Order: sequence, then C-alpha cells, then structure tokens
Amino acid sequence: MSEDKTLNEQPTPRQALKLLESLPASVSPSATTRVDTRRTRDFYFLPIPQHLQYYPDKPPSWSLFLNVIFAAATTIFVANLYYCQPILIQLSQSLHVSYNQVSNVPTLIQAGYATGLLLIAPLGDLVLRRPLVLLLCFATTALTFGLAFTTNFMSFEVVSFILGIVTCVSQILAPLTADLAPSERRASALSVLTAGVLLGILWARVMAGLIAQFVSWRVVYYTAIGIQAAITFVLYWTLPDYPVKNTGLTYTRILFSMVKYTVTEPLLVQASLVSMVSMACFTNFWVTLTFLLGGPPYNYSTLVIGLFGLVGVLGVFTAPLVGRTIDHLVPWFATVIATVGLILFQAIQTGAGGINIAAVVIVCFGLDVFRQYQQVSLTTAVFGIEASARSRLNAVVWLSVFVGQIMGTAVGTQVFIKYGWRPAAALSVAWSGFTLAVMLARGPNCKRYTWVGYEGGFELRKSRLQAQLEQEEELGNDTVHVHVEPPPEEETRVHVLPWTATGDFERGHGGGSVEALEHGKGTTSEPELVEGKGDHDHSEEKPNA
Repeated sequence: MSEDKTLNEQPTPRQALKLLESLPASVSPSATTRVDTRRTRDFYFLPIPQHLQYYPDKPPSWSLFLNVIFAAATTIFVANLYYCQPILIQLSQSLHVSYNQVSNVPTLIQAGYATGLLLIAPLGDLVLRRPLVLLLCFATTALTFGLAFTTNFMSFEVVSFILGIVTCVSQILAPLTADLAPSERRASALSVLTAGVLLGILWARVMAGLIAQFVSWRVVYYTAIGIQAAITFVLYWTLPDYPVKNTGLTYTRILFSMVKYTVTEPLLVQASLVSMVSMACFTNFWVTLTFLLGGPPYNYSTLVIGLFGLVGVLGVFTAPLVGRTIDHLVPWFATVIATVGLILFQAIQTGAGGINIAAVVIVCFGLDVFRQYQQVSLTTAVFGIEASARSRLNAVVWLSVFVGQIMGTAVGTQVFIKYGWRPAAALSVAWSGFTLAVMLARGPNCKRYTWVGYEGGFELRKSRLQAQLEQEEELGNDTVHVHVEPPPEEETRVHVLPWTATGDFERGHGGGSVEALEHGKGTTSEPELVEGKGDHDHSEEKPNA
C-alpha cells in the first residue's frame, strides 16, 4: 500500500529533478538524437574520423587551429586563379600561340570562377559541406594535372575554364566558418579567411614568377599539385561534419532564392554595391601600379615591381587585429570607418603616387588593411540576414566582387593609358566617395526591409547597443514575462517542458526555457523546472518580430 500511495502522489520539484538526472543515457533525448543523425562515411565508402563526426548534443567547437587550416586552404585554392598571369609569355612560347591568344587564359579561368560562384557555391545551403569541400579539392587537384601535362593549347583553355568552376572552396568554407564560430568571434574568424584570399592572390603571382624565371612553367603546376594534395589530406583529418541546413529546398529553388535576395534584401544590395565598387578601386590600383613603377620617374625592373606585393602581404597579416576590432563594433560603423580610410589613402596616391616612392609604399599597405577591414565588416553584416542562407548570400556578395575586378581592370587601365597616373588614382577616389554615399543612404540598425533611412543612434560598440536594445524592449513590454514566486509548502506544481525531436522545448509558439523567454532569447537544450502556484498569471506570449 505504501508503494501505491507513493506512486500516486505528486512529486516535489526536487524529486522530479532527481528523477530526470537518474534517467539512463540510453533513453535521454540527446542520446537518441545522436544515434539517429550521426554520419560515419563520406560518399558511402570513405570513413569519417570519429572525432569529426557530428553529434547534436556536442556540436563541433571552433578553434584557432581550425581557422588557420581554413585560411591555408583558401590561400592554396584561390592561387589557382592567378598562377597563369606571370607565365603568359612562357605559355605562348611553349604552346606555340600568339600573345593575343594566350591572353584569353586568365579571362577563361576567371569566367569559370564566376560560374562556380553562381552554380556551386550556393550548394552549401543545400548539401553536406564536408563531402562537398573534399570533392572540390579532389577535382581541383586532378584538373591541375591536366594543366601541367597538356601540350595542346585548346585543351589548356578548356581545362582552365573547368578549373575555375571548381575553385570555389573558399566560398564554401566562409559560410561554414560563420556557422561554426561563436557570434562574438565571427568577424575575427572571417578576417583570417579574407586574409587568406588576398594572400592567395599575392602568393600565386610571386611563386609562379620566381619558378618560371629559373625552370619550366610546368613546375609551377607540379608544385601546385603537391600543395593541393597536402591540404586535401589535412582537411580530411580536420574538417568537421555538419548537418544540412535546408532539408526542404531543391537546387532550383536555391538558385531562384539568390535572385530574390538581390532585389528584396536592402542590406545585401548595399553590401554588394560597396563590395563591387571598392574591389574596382583595389584592382585599379594594383593593375596600374605596374605601369606607374615601370615608367618614369621610377623605371623599376619587373622583379622590383613584384616585390611591392610583399608590402601588401604585411597588410594581410593585420587580419587578426582587424577582425577583433570588428567583433566589438556595429558592422555599419566598421564599414564606414574602413571606407573613409580607403578614401584617405587613395587621396595620398592621387597627390604623390607619381612623385615619391614612399607614398606608394604607404598606400600599398593602407589599401590592403582597410580593404579587408571593409570586406569583413560587410560579410559579417550580410551573414546576419538569414543564417540558413549564408552560402547564397555569400555567393551574391562575391559575384559583385568579381564584377568589380573586371570593372577596375578594364576602366582603370584605359584611364591610365589615356590620361596618366593621377586621373587613374582620382577615379578610385571618386568611386570610393560613391561607396561612402551608399553606406550613408542606409544607416545602422535599420529594419530588415528598409531601403533608405537612419535608425539606431550613434553607438559604435555592439555590447552597449545590445544593452540599450534590451532595456528598450523591457520598458516597452515587448518581451515575454513569466511571474515566478517561491512555492508555498502546502501546494507545489511541477512543470516539465517536453522535448522536441531536436532537444528543444515546445511551449506555445516556440520553445525555450523560462529564463530564455523572459529575455526574449532562443531555445535551450536543457530542461527547466518551474516552481510556483497553479494559479499563477502568465502574460500573453508574443512572437518575435
């Protein structure tokens, strides 16, 4: 009888908590999820190392080591797009074609890259990214074999175009970095990857130029094959598995949504315009720098001109400082600061670039620092639009960057040849002024679908702005308030919120612990016990805007 009476009694909160803690792991929701969702093989035959397999209750952690590996992979695969540029003369002689014909090779590989950004990069929102990255790495390495051994120029052109398509590993890793890195370290992580992109451009030109000067141009691609194979092996042992973000979408809908975002998301349009024009200024400077240093009053040799790329490398290595600064700032203010910095350095180039070599060195360093500062802050802001669409949003931004490269090369070269170095530099000042106007047209903290306006005040730091917003929400009664009082001894009611399939709670319009609901935050993965009277009044739950 005593046992039956105990079973029929309502347990106290402490008893209920002990009961939950005593549940065996085999019946806990998180353990069940682990068994059901864990993948053990890529491509149905390639084992995934156990420490990289995905467990919902223990997602992969972000580390500086993984950040460096991603940046190294970015550098190595971006370099594929630029190996051909310093060796065009050797290619024309070896493959018996004219300079005019061989000049098509950089165009073809860049066109292939744009195709990959449009058709392959958005797959990061649709498929598993670990096997996608490994497949692209393998394909890139295999195609580099074709470039190294072919003796036919037509084959070289075709392989170059296809190689450009699959060389979009960096644009898969960037959104994955944003997913893995904590929000307070996201800009720092992205800045390291952006530095990897810029370093890849400089590394390819320096390495290819030096090798081709002493041995055959084919050795450039032999070296690239070895480096790519090595980083593919490293990624196999370090790239964590991560689940698909959108299970209900198709490839056609992914592509359609990219087009939709370009006309419905004001922040994305703003970031794309600024990225495009700013990249045009950056490309304009580096392309016309060769003409400036090779002519009077400097008359430098090709080798000395190439060494100026090392000044840009110094700017790249400021990436950790850049990212840490952006992590503490509202992205809009960070972008405006970077834009003003770019205008100042381009003004220095306009005034003294063709007069004093010290001015050129200073501008080389400053443009690299503030260009990556600007790009990282824009990317950080864009990734905040919609977490499940980061690959598509990133693809749109980098397509605009690619258009900017073409614009800067074509227009900048023509202006320099016809009018000289100062009008070419002044063109960049004017373009940068346009980007500043675009930023000022839509201020910080505007609502998602606001195209023009200024909201959010003048607070630069994220932490203070967040505190202000939370205080305003509390004063405006915009959050859910749950009144909790100490329970009387004579009556106690235990509310145990049930788990959903993902380990979250189901309550009203959404899940979450009481503490999370009180502060308007998201769900939690741990059960909460709420003690109080049965007749407590709970304010009406309001869905998040």
